Amino acid sequence: MAHAASTPAQPDGATGVLVLADGTVIWGKGFGASGDAVGEVCFNTSMTGYQEVMTDPSYAAQIVTFTFPHIGNVGANGEDVEGKVESAVGCVVREDVTMAANFRSEQTFTEWMAANNKIGISGIDTRALTRRIRQTGAPNAVIAHSPDGEFDIPALLQRAQEWAGLEGMDLAQRVTRDEQQNWEGGYWTLEGGYGRAARDATPHVVAIDYGAKDNIFRNLVKAGAKVTVVPAKTAFDDIMALKPDGVFLSNGPGDPAATGSYAVLVIKALLEKDVPLFGICLGHQMLALAAGAKTTKMHQGHRGANHPVQRVGEGWGDTTGLVEITSMNHGFAVDGDTLPDAVEETHVSLFDGSNCGIAVKGKKAFGVQYHPEASPGPQDSFYLFEKFVGGLG
Repeated sequence: MAHAASTPAQPDGATGVLVLADGTVIWGKGFGASGDAVGEVCFNTSMTGYQEVMTDPSYAAQIVTFTFPHIGNVGANGEDVEGKVESAVGCVVREDVTMAANFRSEQTFTEWMAANNKIGISGIDTRALTRRIRQTGAPNAVIAHSPDGEFDIPALLQRAQEWAGLEGMDLAQRVTRDEQQNWEGGYWTLEGGYGRAARDATPHVVAIDYGAKDNIFRNLVKAGAKVTVVPAKTAFDDIMALKPDGVFLSNGPGDPAATGSYAVLVIKALLEKDVPLFGICLGHQMLALAAGAKTTKMHQGHRGANHPVQRVGEGWGDTTGLVEITSMNHGFAVDGDTLPDAVEETHVSLFDGSNCGIAVKGKKAFGVQYHPEASPGPQDSFYLFEKFVGGLG
C-alpha cells in the first residue's frame, strides 16, 4: 500500500487535509461537505465570482485554489449558479470563510458548499501552494474533510496516486445535457433578474453542450439569437435537421483530444457544409483539431479573470494589436506551431504567448480560448457574440 513519507504531524483542530500524489500532506480546517474527493489541483486568480467558478462545468474533476484570500463575503444564491451538473469537487482557501455581507445572499458559502456536496479547506498557505503549482505543474490530489479529525492518510495517498489524471480523459459526456433543450433564459439585470429569451428571434443558433456555462447561452440571446442546446454527442444529421443558421461549440472539461474522438468528425462535417461556427475554450480547441492543428496539456493552465490577450493577424483593421482583459479556465491549449496554412491565429496570450484564437480561412468559423461571457470577469470580449450572431444569415 502507498504511504506518505515524512507526513507532518496533524495539528490540533485540523479537520481538513489535502494529500498530493507525491506524498505531500497539507493540513487545514475543513468546511462544506464531509468526505473526500480526488482531482487535479489548480489555482484561480479571480477576486470575485467564487460561486460561478465552483459551478463552471469546465472545472469538473478539479480542486480550485483561490489566490484571493477572502472567500465567502457575498455569500451564495441561486442566481449565480453557472451549471447544475458536475463541476469543481472542492476548493482551498487562505482564511476562514468570510461571513456573508451582501443583499443578494441566500446562504453562507459554507452552507452552500455542504448543500452541493463540495469539500473545502481553509487555513492553507495558498501563496505557497500556487507557487508550487507554477513550478512543478498541477498535481493530482485528494481533498478530505472529517469533522472529527480522523483520516486514513495512506489510503488517501493511494487514491491520489492511482487516479489517472485529466490527460486522455473525456469529461464532456459526464457534464453535457441529456437531451435537446430550447434555451429560454435571458440576460440578468439587477432590477429584474433573468429575462426571457424570444423564441421567435432570428437567427437560430444550435449550441453543442460540452459542459457549457449558462451565461454563454444568455450572451447569445443578448446578441440577438434564438438558441437550441443539444448534447455533446449529437450527430451531424440531427444538428442539420434543426436548420441552424450557425453552430456554437461550447466550453467544457477534460482533454480535447479525447472529446474530439467523436466531436471532431461532426465539426469537420459542419465545416465542409460551410455552416458558421463559433467555439469557446474546449470548443475552440476542437475546432482547431478539426482544422488540422494539435492540442497540448499545459504546465499549469490559465485560470482567472485578469488574463491579457492581444488581437493579431489580419482582419482587425484599426484594432489590430488591441489588448483585451479576459476570463480564462483551461488546462489544455491549441499548439500554435501546428496551425495549418488554412488557419489564421487571431489572438495570443500576453502572459506566455500561447494561442488564444483562430479563424478558418474562407469559412465563417472562429474560436477563442478564453470565456468572453465573463461570469465572472471583465466584459471586454462581448463583441465576439455580436460578431458571430451578426454574421449569420
